[in-house]
Amino acid sequence: MAVPAETGYPPFRLNKSRYDQSTFQGRLRHFLDVIDPRTLFTTKDKLAESIEILEKYEESSLPPGTYSNKQLWQAQKIKQAIIHPDTGEKIFMPFRMSGFVPFGSPIVVGLLLPNPTVLQMVFWQWLNQSHNACVNYANRNATKPTPPSRFLLGYTGAVTSAVTIAISLSVLIKKANAFSPSTKLLIQRFVPFPAVATASVCNVVLMRNSELTEGIQVVDRQDNVVGTSKVAAKKALQETALTRAVLPAPILVIPPAVMAVLEKTKFFKSRPRLHLPVNAALVTLSFGLALPIAISLFPQMSKVSTSTLEPEIQQATSESVLYYNKGL
Repeated sequence: MAVPAETGYPPFRLNKSRYDQSTFQGRLRHFLDVIDPRTLFTTKDKLAESIEILEKYEESSLPPGTYSNKQLWQAQKIKQAIIHPDTGEKIFMPFRMSGFVPFGSPIVVGLLLPNPTVLQMVFWQWLNQSHNACVNYANRNATKPTPPSRFLLGYTGAVTSAVTIAISLSVLIKKANAFSPSTKLLIQRFVPFPAVATASVCNVVLMRNSELTEGIQVVDRQDNVVGTSKVAAKKALQETALTRAVLPAPILVIPPAVMAVLEKTKFFKSRPRLHLPVNAALVTLSFGLALPIAISLFPQMSKVSTSTLEPEIQQATSESVLYYNKGL
């Protein structure tokens, strides 16, 4: 189907990763492809062409040597970045994983603005969780339908928890007489982290809670559906929740820590206009580094021992390991 492998491009495998998903390094390289913002500029014609190439490959109707392994892998990269693996539908650009950093960074900059008012705090926490909710929903495991009420429940819970925690911590810090004004201001910079981390986990758990009662599909190594498992759904939810808890840490801790040091220098004191662009650059860099690391903690197509699944699934297959889409 494909011409001989080029350097860095192994023989093409449909619906499989170019990199070894059993290792963290392989998953990191895979997800760097997934979040590549260049795919946001893919034209409608290029997407259609990539999908057509992959469909013909699956049907074994591509003339031998028509496309190189590099071209096949790139076609699959484009499709996977834009099309949901379960629904086959196009994901709205701001909610794709490749759009998470470009569209999310300005929001994080807003979250980290120094000495915010209560209104500013509420606005940025609301906007952040609105974006997170949409990203979670757009990249969910969709082998089972998710009712709109579940989305609204997750969204409401996430926004409420984020705003409540952020305001409560802010009030506590301001009332803490043991700290000097400068110390209070420094601590205030780190308030967004516990608020966002807690709310992000809350968002995932509430929004995808229906998976625990309905289960998600598990497949064998040939991608044949074996059944629907609540055990796999619980594992998928735990993995995604842990990812969401880890993700905000470097984004909301590193920039405030670095800025606190930079702002004490004579260079920055004499150039206050540099504060916002430097802070924005630090946020974007931290976000770009944190996202692939966080989502690489677990493979997107995770595996589970058949012996730990429901009896009916164990009886339906002779495979010792099955797979499921944990979502992103």
